[in-house]
Amino acid sequence: MTEPAADPHGLVALPPQAAALLRVLDSVFERWGVQDGAKPMIMPPLLPVAALARLDVYENFPHQALVAGALDLQRHRPGGRPETFAPTDVEPLALALPSAACFAVYLHHEGAVLDGDTMVTVMSRCFRREDRWEGLRRMLGFHMREVVALGSAEFVAEHLRRFEERIVPFAAALGLDLRKIPAADPFYDRGGQRALLARLAPVKHEFVVGDLAIASVNVHRNFFGERCGITYGPAGAAAFSSCAAFGLERWLSVLHERHGDWEAAAAAVDEAATVAAAAAVGCA
Repeated sequence: MTEPAADPHGLVALPPQAAALLRVLDSVFERWGVQDGAKPMIMPPLLPVAALARLDVYENFPHQALVAGALDLQRHRPGGRPETFAPTDVEPLALALPSAACFAVYLHHEGAVLDGDTMVTVMSRCFRREDRWEGLRRMLGFHMREVVALGSAEFVAEHLRRFEERIVPFAAALGLDLRKIPAADPFYDRGGQRALLARLAPVKHEFVVGDLAIASVNVHRNFFGERCGITYGPAGAAAFSSCAAFGLERWLSVLHERHGDWEAAAAAVDEAATVAAAAAVGCA
């Protein structure tokens, strides 16, 4: 069976075998987080535009933004079968479809005083307006698993080190030719001190198969802690944060290409996951 194709809107339906494999992959990445103490949470599918604006999302990712709102019932005329709605047909667009799963985690903890180092894992539908659609590689809506750490600088750095130690051998066991490359993090003002620090010591790295990033590890220093008022420790310092992110449909794409069909890909994931679980038990 071939890889599913995106429709003109960038929407893709996963066939049963691909859907089953996505769930298996997600359970592997979630388990890695839980083993480190992450608490699984379910976040809302939409987020307030005003809240994302406070995180500079529309400054850094305007090309990806998608927003939603209700129909203006004062203007609505029943009986038609519209293919689109004009801006005047809807109420002010106060809600957004998030482009990353971790934004909801920072907003959920807004104003929180953390008892200690904290870890959360979420799997969310994310949405990005790409310049082109390409099967499972570039879609309007996709699944993202993230494991987010909040707390001290040392804790959030250690979180990413542990995940890198899992991602690399897992990909190797799957037969994937994985490369780790530094990437730009747009959350830093290009002329600011954080941007200078990021150039000196990259804060985002992507794990790439061919030309496709399938996972990333990201350290945000205390950007989200400051913006969301998340503090920790007796001095009430702004929390540092980091996250490990997995684009699940992209994993499906590279696995399907590497192994030729969903059955072989699923068998490879089962075997690699078993090896990874045994290694985790051995290290416990």
